[in-house]
Amino acid sequence: MMENRAIYEPEHEELRRAVRKFFQAELMPNIAKWEEDGIIPKELWRKAGEMGILCPTVSEEYGGAGGGFLHLSIIDEELGYTGQSSFTIQTHTDIVASYIEALGTDEQKQRWLPRMVTGEMIGAIAMTEPHAGSDLKNINTTAKRDGDDFVIKGQKTYITNGINADLVIVVCKTAPELGRNGVSLIVVDGTRPGFDRGKRLKKIGMKASDTAELFFDDVRVPVSNLLGTENAGFKQVMHEIPKERLSIATIAMSSAQKAFDTTVEFVKDRIVFGKPLIEFQNTQFKLAELKAHLTVGWAHLDHCIARHIKGELTSDEAAIAKLFNTELQCRVVDECLQLHGGWGYMAETPIARMYTDARVRRIAGGSSEIMKMLIARTL
Repeated sequence: MMENRAIYEPEHEELRRAVRKFFQAELMPNIAKWEEDGIIPKELWRKAGEMGILCPTVSEEYGGAGGGFLHLSIIDEELGYTGQSSFTIQTHTDIVASYIEALGTDEQKQRWLPRMVTGEMIGAIAMTEPHAGSDLKNINTTAKRDGDDFVIKGQKTYITNGINADLVIVVCKTAPELGRNGVSLIVVDGTRPGFDRGKRLKKIGMKASDTAELFFDDVRVPVSNLLGTENAGFKQVMHEIPKERLSIATIAMSSAQKAFDTTVEFVKDRIVFGKPLIEFQNTQFKLAELKAHLTVGWAHLDHCIARHIKGELTSDEAAIAKLFNTELQCRVVDECLQLHGGWGYMAETPIARMYTDARVRRIAGGSSEIMKMLIARTL
């Protein structure tokens, strides 16, 4: 159901084949070891950069391929179809590079984007805080002007790429008295004095993804590292987040498809009571229902992608895609694990990895409950 869809041209399908081949050769043979290590090595990032997998929409002027959103979608789909969620290039490409593309000055783009394209520089975004979650109006991290510098003080948590990151977009208060209207985005170089990384946080899934706490103890950065307009950070995030949620929906959809395809192959080979598991009506009905939901999910995703390309995708439409596809992913993976029986509960099986990795999709990028609130506001 992933290939030969109306929204894609032959060049996109050619990219799909190349990206899938890269992930099969460079990522999947090593993912079990990297899950034990708790981190993806920077060497893989550089290899992905060499392949043109990182930041495909960055213009040629800044070292990129100048591709369109469909190129980005293909890479997201293939990332989901690996059946793992630890190689978090989505944060690097779909969020950090996208923010710099949309908000950065020419000098900032020249400084950061070429090295992000090559994988030499890995990006992270520090939004979530221990006592505020991702509620931007209640964050406590501050950035105070002191001459030509901002002085940043605060703490962030659950930061994807937190250990590997070479640059971090920090969401902070530059005018705390203004609430959400006093939020700014400031880029912090990972080598700045006063910037510290906490221990790598252990998760139930995405075990090779380096998630960490970040600490800012009077970190001085030049005012030129301000991304976009001072005190307009909340509006800037709200403008970019529908695209982020569409990317999450895309990865969730392809991850669900991978679980389904893996399970179809398993039940054809698994012998139970003298015959393949696929021959039992219960198995057929379960898989038939999942296929129907997947077919509808792909059609709606393509509709949303087409709307985004036209500049017509609304915040609630992105929320619907994120809500539906992440909930669908978790349901599909759960049903598929059940069809694997006891084998599905063994940690070394692909479906077990898909099961534990899937759960965060209903939380990250805005929980399902938040998505429902956004949709409900339009009623």
